[in-house]
Amino acid sequence: MGHLITVATYSLNQWALDFEGNLQRILESIRISKERGATLRVGPELEITGYGCMDHFLEGDTGLHAWEVLAEILKSDEAKDIVCDIGMPVTHKNVIYNCRVIIHGGQILLIRPKMWMANDGNYRELRWFTPWAKHRQVEDHYLPRIIHAVTGQTKVPFGDAVISTVDTCIGVELCEELFTPASPHILMGLDGVEIFTNSSGSHHELRKLYRRIELMKEATMKVGGIYLYANQQGCDGDRLYYDGCALIVVNGRVLAQGSQFSLRDVEVVTATVDIEDVRAHRATSSRSNQAAEAERYKRIEVGFSLSDGLADEIKDFSELVVGKLKEVRYHKPEEEIALGPACWLWDYLRRSRTQGYFIPLSGGIDSCATSVIVYSMCRLVASAARNGDTQVIEDARRIAGEPEDSNYAPTDPREFAHRIFHSCYMGTENSSAATRKRAKDLADAIGSYHIDLNMDTLVTAVRELFAYVTGVKPRYRVHGGTSAENLALQNIQARLRMVIAYLFAQLMPWVRGRQGGLLVLGSANVDESLRGYFTKYDCSSADINPIGAISKTDLKKFIAYARDAFDLPILTDFLEAVPTAELEPITETYVQADEADMGMTYDELSVFGRLRKVEKCGPWSMFTKLCHEWGSFLSPQQVAEKVKHFFFEYARNRHKMTTLTPSYHAEQYSPDDNRFDLRPFLYPARFPWQFKKIDAAAARWPDRSTVHAQEARDQQAIQDHKDD
Repeated sequence: MGHLITVATYSLNQWALDFEGNLQRILESIRISKERGATLRVGPELEITGYGCMDHFLEGDTGLHAWEVLAEILKSDEAKDIVCDIGMPVTHKNVIYNCRVIIHGGQILLIRPKMWMANDGNYRELRWFTPWAKHRQVEDHYLPRIIHAVTGQTKVPFGDAVISTVDTCIGVELCEELFTPASPHILMGLDGVEIFTNSSGSHHELRKLYRRIELMKEATMKVGGIYLYANQQGCDGDRLYYDGCALIVVNGRVLAQGSQFSLRDVEVVTATVDIEDVRAHRATSSRSNQAAEAERYKRIEVGFSLSDGLADEIKDFSELVVGKLKEVRYHKPEEEIALGPACWLWDYLRRSRTQGYFIPLSGGIDSCATSVIVYSMCRLVASAARNGDTQVIEDARRIAGEPEDSNYAPTDPREFAHRIFHSCYMGTENSSAATRKRAKDLADAIGSYHIDLNMDTLVTAVRELFAYVTGVKPRYRVHGGTSAENLALQNIQARLRMVIAYLFAQLMPWVRGRQGGLLVLGSANVDESLRGYFTKYDCSSADINPIGAISKTDLKKFIAYARDAFDLPILTDFLEAVPTAELEPITETYVQADEADMGMTYDELSVFGRLRKVEKCGPWSMFTKLCHEWGSFLSPQQVAEKVKHFFFEYARNRHKMTTLTPSYHAEQYSPDDNRFDLRPFLYPARFPWQFKKIDAAAARWPDRSTVHAQEARDQQAIQDHKDD
């Protein structure tokens, strides 16, 4: 042991175009790093501007302000005597690059552009940035005058190079580059790079963290090295929640791990490591043979070291990781639902500077889940307040309408919920006493300011208006009406609820003696959006939706988890209730049920959604796969009918995705039309060519089903429980 280095990596809650706030959070992170003795600091991707600037990256102002912020960092006392790896866009020879700027002692050492772009799913980096294609090559970059005035430098190295200090070598790997088959860390490691920095803008998805960590463990297990992973954390202005979890990984072992979900704006993760451990790990014949043949990287040589070089005068062993390591922390999916959307809602609320949330609470499981997520947000706020988080307390006071000299602290989640969360049961003659009671009981349990109203007079007024103008009065199906009449009468109720929701959201703060307005929450889940099982411009039309990309199956697991974790026994009633829209009259022989209306179960919808988006299946591919997966309990003809019914309903309702409320992104099969799932919204909904091929195969293929469908589902449920 003789080369101990203390390194620091971060999760920062940056906000697109918030240059002042982003600067302060960067400086705070550097200050904390130095307090802990770190000599190398790594921040998240594009941390100066915020990752989510999107088309603002094409504006000259964004690049100008990024340089201005960097100049402030270079001048600051915080950035002295520490190597800082900082992210910002840089225009080089009139081409915009996504870059890391490595600085030390008031000087820029290297600008390293990103080489492999994230350009699928939610990512569109090629729209704004060009990848650096000159691998292991460096050019001169001429600095703007505002930087020259601070550093005295006219030009600096720009390109694919590494930093060679007196005692080690540092290389940069930027976000997506870790996920590519030929990641830069392989060649850099073979050329002697011992410390890898990875600055990311990686968003949360259920069950995604495991893959991210395994890639870092595998990378450093194979080539050896110290891997510093920094990530953005929070909502920086759109549908994504960046889930932090800064990491320090050495030789395949996770030494330090930050939180995945947090209300903190700055979270620093540090560890003291021995660089000799990397050298010992690499002392193998096969690795040495490959390294001897490795192509050379340009090395930017500097005259300082990251370690102090005094093996017998180590400053502090407290952070030196020895012995048995802690296990890597992974949240269960239901815990992720409780935490991720809750943190996203908090960021959205405080940054929009509104006074709280309003939800139409139907007594069903979807609006229940949304309400419980808001309660989870209140629990996180209360916990942070009890721990003395001054930023959270300051934001909570402002949102709750407290005066500037108030000493209020939101330490009780139910009390805080009563101040900022408003729920409303909007009943009609079709509503049941059971849903009304469930809504009230849930509101009481979580503390929301609850309103219970009947809107029959509004529904009747619209219905009578139509009858007065046309001379005919529409009727429900159970009263002898047609399907068109039945659907129109349901939609009247649904759309009026949206109008009422926005009226109350705008005026409830005034009613309670406060200023401002409330954000309206939607509660359509991903399966219903995929199937189109909602009314356009009804309560699915809201300001934001925390469950819009979460499946019904996962929501039920979340509610079961929250019942115990949050001590909310009322949630049992929601789990046991049959999902129903309650838009049609209840009779002795008929009660409206969601799955009957849709013609498919929620579990089936989850399967359809995964195959359509994640597995990239059209009707034919989905049919062939499901004949294999479901062949033990369904005949090919039955599979064919289910697949055709799904695609028909999906296609004819796709237009609804164009007006879908912005939703927290949580699932890979989200049908969000904004940028994640880009598809037409006018389809040949009967897919004549595809369906004809499916019908021909279904008639020809043998029936191999031997198990009843319910029995098969029970067996799968048992297996899923074991897997969890």
